[in-house]
Amino acid sequence: MTEYKKSPHSEPAGISRDQLGASPARFGLAQPSTAVSQAQPVHAQPQPDVSPTRPSATQARFRLEPAQQKQLYRLQRRLLLRSGLTLGALTLLSGCNMQDGDGVDKVLWAMSRWNDRVQGWLFGGQRLAQTYGADRLTRPFPFNAFYPEDNVPEIDLSTYRLEVSGRITDHQPWTLEKLRALPQQSQITRLICIEGWSAIGQWSGVPLRLFLERIGADLHAGFVSFRCADRYYSSLDMATALHPQTTLALDFAGKTLPDSFGFPLRLRVPTKLGFKNAKHIVAIAVTNTYPGGYWEDQGYNWFSGI
Repeated sequence: MTEYKKSPHSEPAGISRDQLGASPARFGLAQPSTAVSQAQPVHAQPQPDVSPTRPSATQARFRLEPAQQKQLYRLQRRLLLRSGLTLGALTLLSGCNMQDGDGVDKVLWAMSRWNDRVQGWLFGGQRLAQTYGADRLTRPFPFNAFYPEDNVPEIDLSTYRLEVSGRITDHQPWTLEKLRALPQQSQITRLICIEGWSAIGQWSGVPLRLFLERIGADLHAGFVSFRCADRYYSSLDMATALHPQTTLALDFAGKTLPDSFGFPLRLRVPTKLGFKNAKHIVAIAVTNTYPGGYWEDQGYNWFSGI
């Protein structure tokens, strides 16, 4: 079985469900230190030194359409207006300056957690993400990860087992055949990357809510976490996990998931930014302890709803 080690990047310690907020949300594009200019629409951008790998030069690049750019701008602006505090205001209130190091980090983490709570309050648990017809599919669909496509993990199906743990009653691991025997659903939705591009794809698989019910999960727990074969890890709030469009995808475009897109199992969450859609999943846990995530532990907004 593959060993998974948590990324050494800094993360907030001892965050409880109550501190973070039990509900999920849909407006997580604003970073605490991000100021939105009114001169033009902006795409949410991570810090350059932790940015995920962009689609390769040989693949098509996809930009948000004008209407989508406008919507993204409005979402960011609304969140900033609701939060009411920019990095400048935070530094004034806390008595920190940009050289304070740990002091600034603590303030930013506190603001990020506050943003998560706001997004949780705003999230519509039954409101569906937009769906599209097959004529809108993006071809070719871009690859995106924190590593080059040549480094996609190879998984041996003969030994693959999906491990489940935490606040559940049935701890038996799942084979791919057992997963495929469950009722399936399909969706054509848009994946929006934090880097500013988007693409429309078709995913099919098991509704995550159904899977959680089958393993006897505590549906009132705070979080569902995901560990992956490529050392990636991420997590969702329970409300997003139970959303009717959140899917454990087994197929892409009507065929078995390609290696590059998350074989043998990936998460498809059309109400979240792309980095929340974990690929190559090998373990799922239900917990009340904040699990963090690969990019989230490096400063990305945890909720990251759209």
